[in-house]
Amino acid sequence: MWRNIASNALTLFIVILLLAGGVAIWAKSQYSAPGPLDQAICLRVESGSNMRRVADKLVDQGAIASRAIFRAGAEYSEKSAELKAGNFRIPERASMEQIVQAITSSGRSSCGTELNFRIGIASAQVEIRRLDPVANRYDEILSFAPASDPAPAQYSDIAALPDLRYRVVLAEGVTSWQVVEELKQADFLSGDIADIPAEGSLAPDSYEVTRGMDRTALLTRMQERQQKILNELWPDRAEGLPLDTPQEALILASIVEKETAVPQERPKVASVFINRLEQGIRLQTDPTVIYGITDGRETLGRGLRQSELRRETPYNTYVIDGLPPTPIANPGRASIAAVLNPADTDYLYFVADGTGGHAFSETLAEHNENVARWRRIEAEQDQADQ
Repeated sequence: MWRNIASNALTLFIVILLLAGGVAIWAKSQYSAPGPLDQAICLRVESGSNMRRVADKLVDQGAIASRAIFRAGAEYSEKSAELKAGNFRIPERASMEQIVQAITSSGRSSCGTELNFRIGIASAQVEIRRLDPVANRYDEILSFAPASDPAPAQYSDIAALPDLRYRVVLAEGVTSWQVVEELKQADFLSGDIADIPAEGSLAPDSYEVTRGMDRTALLTRMQERQQKILNELWPDRAEGLPLDTPQEALILASIVEKETAVPQERPKVASVFINRLEQGIRLQTDPTVIYGITDGRETLGRGLRQSELRRETPYNTYVIDGLPPTPIANPGRASIAAVLNPADTDYLYFVADGTGGHAFSETLAEHNENVARWRRIEAEQDQADQ
């Protein structure tokens, strides 16, 4: 009899194990299967929230069918403790596994209303846009220049939204003085800026910030990112460059940044200056002369005069040998990379070609022909404008 009881108990145990295994397999398949969402939504995760509250929201919004499986899957994958606050786009038919990944990975909001404070070469621009989760497209709500335009009437209402995201975007080639002056116009930031950061030390990039963030703390983030870029790129530089330090690379990269707005030209423009440095030829680049005149505090707004090209300043590369003493702007990663790994050319000259790019040449005779061609294009453009 005891043998029969033991046998039946063992059989029951095996059945329970099989049932449990079957349930686990079914739950796992449900966790990774396409979800019930008919169209994409924005999911708001509050600061201090947890997976239980998120699961409740997802059920209410029709994104998941089971709170228990969602929470169990997050726990089993050890993602529960990695929940991030923010606004996240959940695409249609997203599985529970995909949703957990979206709200625990980068922490970068991907949905909702966003204020972009763009610092450009001439001025800053406030742009507020909202993501349409269904179309997965940003629609602009308003835009204005805070230094010169009054804020639109609806700006204060939008700025009061509790889930409004903020982003500061630095254009490549802005000067440190410009960045500081424009950040003073960002009414969602706080704190005074005691000192202007060293020229070239700020990384042009997009920075997600929070309302009330200290301006100096943001500048520190920009400096840390630029230093990180230099640290990453400097060890992989081409051999034999006439650049002894990362700072010299930063100086030359700032010149390349100001000389061309065409991304694919950067390595060729860099090669011209590298070749000139190697051969002891003066750089003779207008942006350095302009920086010597303006100290990076304004755009010149006119052509250079002959007297300015002859005037000796530490930045006039028509007069001085080698590099100027500091960068003349904040260069982006691509310009730094171009300087450290320039194109392999024999070019010593370049001039505008009328298309937005430049014509490159190896000899002065070729360069003079390109300059004459450019002068004719300029004259034709002037006649067309009259």
